[in-house]
Amino acid sequence: MKTISILVPESAVMETVADPRYLFTTANQFLTASGNDPAFKVELVARCPEVKLHGGIYSVHADKSLSEVKQTDLVIIPAILGDFKEVIKNNSQEVEWIKDIYSSGAEIASLCVGSFLLAATGLLNGKRCSTHWAFYQEFREMYPDVTIMDGHIITDEGGLYSSGGANSCWNLLLHILEKYTSREVAILAAKYFAIDIDRKSQAAFSMFRAQKDHKDVEVKRTQEFIETNFTEKITVEQLATEVALGRRSLERRFKHATGNTIAVYIQRVKIEAAKRSFEATRKNINEVMYDVGYTDTKAFRQVFRKFTGLNPIDYRNKYNKDVKEVITSL
Repeated sequence: MKTISILVPESAVMETVADPRYLFTTANQFLTASGNDPAFKVELVARCPEVKLHGGIYSVHADKSLSEVKQTDLVIIPAILGDFKEVIKNNSQEVEWIKDIYSSGAEIASLCVGSFLLAATGLLNGKRCSTHWAFYQEFREMYPDVTIMDGHIITDEGGLYSSGGANSCWNLLLHILEKYTSREVAILAAKYFAIDIDRKSQAAFSMFRAQKDHKDVEVKRTQEFIETNFTEKITVEQLATEVALGRRSLERRFKHATGNTIAVYIQRVKIEAAKRSFEATRKNINEVMYDVGYTDTKAFRQVFRKFTGLNPIDYRNKYNKDVKEVITSL
């Protein structure tokens, strides 16, 4: 029997405490109903006997204190709320406990932005990690030694698991459930909870944010020029002249400030504009492609899929209500 220890830190998101407990206890019910022994012992672990969450709206009663848990099979770190640096500071005991329990042989799984708490342990240094797409830049700034896997739903780094944003947590939990039991049990759980078990990417849900949380004035001017003129063909030499910098200096400073090369940034601005057009208009693929400055259909489709995980038609059908209604009426 595997012991699943769900950590309840200060500022935890209640749903990401309750959902893994629900999943693994339900899996036990599936197993016993089919004549098998339960596979999991599920416990809530916290520094104190009672943890108040969401400003005291919820109160979680721990089964064990941190000091009582010397060994376990899996620790689940829930998502956290608030200023990440402050939350990590307030959970310093939990950070040390995670390191200790990992060294004793436990696997660790972070859900959504629980990755910030896991990364604070240093265990992810030199490794890959998934987290909510909206916090990629902040994560990179806080943990430059960890490689963020853009768009990934699940990352498995030899006993250190992480998931993408929000409902991606369920995909990681199903991944672990399958590993600890069987594909059959995981599929049964996926059907019971109505989860797409094979969803691999959160890219279709992400929105490109302009990455202007920096103090480099010339880079900000470059970003603004790109965002104003993205329908045109823009060269790095043109941008360098615009902000009176050398090409190499601008490229270096741009990558440092935004985390993207200039070429990738231009692509992302174009694709974000294309996404908005697919969501809000009934323009066809070629019209949108030309609107955002592409003339090569193959190149547009490749870049669109790179950043969204979907081809343009599938994206439009997924997010455009008018298109859905037309398809339904046919």
